[in-house]
Parts: sequence; C-alpha cells; structure tokens
Amino acid sequence: MTPGAQGNSGFELGTDGPLVIAVGVDGSESSWRAAAYAAGLARRQHALLAVIYVHPWMAMVAALGTDVQSITSEIADDLDREIRESIERVKDIYTIRWKFLTRRGDAFAELAKAADELGADAVVVGASAQAGHRLVGSVAMRLVRAGRWPVTVVP
Repeated sequence: MTPGAQGNSGFELGTDGPLVIAVGVDGSESSWRAAAYAAGLARRQHALLAVIYVHPWMAMVAALGTDVQSITSEIADDLDREIRESIERVKDIYTIRWKFLTRRGDAFAELAKAADELGADAVVVGASAQAGHRLVGSVAMRLVRAGRWPVTVVP
C-alpha cells in the first residue's frame, strides 16, 4: 500500500528539531561562543535555551578557608547579568525563550543531570583549553561518551 492510500498525506504534525537546547557556560571564551551558537540554534528552531552554570566544588580551596561559595556566586551573578544584557540587546531583532540555571558540583554530572531533567534534545559546550583534560577527559568528551543527547562542541 502506498502512504496516500489510507488518506495519509505524509504530513507530520510537530517538529523535527530540538525543543530544548542546553548550553554550559563558565565565563570562558569558548563557553560564550557555545552560548552564541546555541542561542542561534534555539532562535531558528523556536526552542527553549537552557543556560547552565555549574559552581565548581573545590574541596582543596574550601579546606584552605577560601570563601568558595561567595566567589562562585559572584561568577554566576556576573554570567546571569551578561546573558540578560546580551538578550536585551537583541530582543527587538530576535526572540529567544531562555532560562538560566545554576548548579553546584562536578560540571559533567550536573550538566548531564540538568539536561535529563529538562528533557534536552541537544547539549552545546565549549571546547576545553586545559591540557589536563587530555588525560582525564574534558566535560565535552564525557558528555559525548554518555551518549544520551547530541552534543556539539564549539571551539
């Protein structure tokens, strides 16, 4: 039987593109490029852009008595402000639905958990510039290996 034989025109309701795009930001140049890429993708696909910052858990720094919580909270506040300012600059040109989330802990684990909770259809992250990640594995490579979403790594 041909598809049209039963009245099926081949038209499908819904979308083939992502509905939720998660992007990890940490203030680095590559994470800002990843955010810009993800924002463009979200705009074109009319998807929700979930911008996620993970407060790093630095046990050694905390043990030395440095106020890690206030430092990482300041970073999160700065990122939130920069994102809001960027969206404000383009609001008359582009409409982007977005939310900003902060988490605390291991970047890979928290990004993965947030992507799962949001039902993310795609994850975008910046490439790591740290040499140590070649041995241990970067957050991006760990997300790719998890195999639960398409992952785009932006240089």
